[in-house]
Amino acid sequence: MLTISQAEEQAARLVAAACQAGADAADVVFVQGQSQDISVRLGQLEDVGRSEGAEIGLRLFIGHRSASVSSSDFSKEALDALVERAVAMAREAPEDRWAGLAPKELLMQGAAPEIESDDGKEIAPAVLREMALKAEDAARSVDGITNSEGASASAGRTIFALATSEGFTRGSSSSSYGCFACVIAGQGVNMQRDYDFHATRYFEDLDAAELIGTRAAERTIARLNPTRIDSGQMPIIFDPRVGSGFLSYLIQGISGGAITRKTSFLLDSLGKPVFNEGITIKEDPWRKRGIASRAFDGEGLPTKPNNIIEKGRLNGWLLDSAAARQLGMTPTGHARRGVGGPPSTGTANLYLEAGKVTPEELMSDIKLGIYVTEMIGSGVNMITGDYSRGASGFIIRDGQLAEPVAEITVAGNLKDIFMQMVPANDLRFRRGTEVPTLRVDGLMVAGQ
Repeated sequence: MLTISQAEEQAARLVAAACQAGADAADVVFVQGQSQDISVRLGQLEDVGRSEGAEIGLRLFIGHRSASVSSSDFSKEALDALVERAVAMAREAPEDRWAGLAPKELLMQGAAPEIESDDGKEIAPAVLREMALKAEDAARSVDGITNSEGASASAGRTIFALATSEGFTRGSSSSSYGCFACVIAGQGVNMQRDYDFHATRYFEDLDAAELIGTRAAERTIARLNPTRIDSGQMPIIFDPRVGSGFLSYLIQGISGGAITRKTSFLLDSLGKPVFNEGITIKEDPWRKRGIASRAFDGEGLPTKPNNIIEKGRLNGWLLDSAAARQLGMTPTGHARRGVGGPPSTGTANLYLEAGKVTPEELMSDIKLGIYVTEMIGSGVNMITGDYSRGASGFIIRDGQLAEPVAEITVAGNLKDIFMQMVPANDLRFRRGTEVPTLRVDGLMVAGQ
């Protein structure tokens, strides 16, 4: 793989070539990655995968016209042709007066925060194979497990570089490790499956493979012999594995693209209460070893920790430069870039702050409700906020988890859900978007 400085040089050279060919402005994204993944099933090696590749993406502007192209061929001839094609495409493209690079005065300056995104390790395939075998063995050893969908372990590294004609050139590297197990319990039509997975930036932070396998098995066994429940309005407790999805709807609703297109159920919510005052939602892109940490965004703007929701109130939109220009505002450092196309928006290490009560206390007064552990489908209208998704989990009776339940639908409106949301105190930082256990009262459940 290239070093970070070599990746930066590659990106900067293509920017210079684009400007020499007639572009008024340009930026280049370079991405190189390598990964290996080993899968086992029923104690036997099932698949060994190793990949390594690099791609470069060029976006250039001629006046208010722009074009984006990409290539995995880095020969001089191929890159010259890439630039020529992009210039020709831009000259024929429609004008977009909002498009352009990020303002030069807002670009990241000085030293980047130390986010510890790469541990520099090279993990041997034999180590990954042993991890996968241990995870599956631990899962299959649990009483009641009848089959396996397999287990896997992976390791990878990514080099990223961004260069712009405004003088910004920066790169970064990140390592990633993961372990996964999925098993089956029961027989015939009564079979159930579940999984467990953990991913980290540093290999030493990864959960033990045996623990991942055991958790997968315990979750699977708990789902056996699900029942149905009568339809009605009731409190719902959302497990953190599924509750984090509510934050994704929030982010979609406050992204610059949705606001400029007027396609958001939160269109008129800037500066207003969106959640109850007990809810604060933060972003921490500088968290050391965070799975989504980054020092700069996809346009070269610095990131920073911030409160997106503070005591229930929405503090601002998430804006790339184009959306900010259209709205007459300032970009917020939330641009995301791939090698093709214009930026989108996204967050880094988003989380909902923990509450003050335990999950057990959160459900203690519920006479009849549902503890949801899995959501199915994507029935969410981002314009109206209407929410309806398939679910499974466990019935809550008299404040205690009872029998498993399946084939239900949970419905409501996201505005009401946000206002009714109450968090427990069990927040853990394991993914790029994280929540504690959440309670939402008054949702409709469609059962039998």
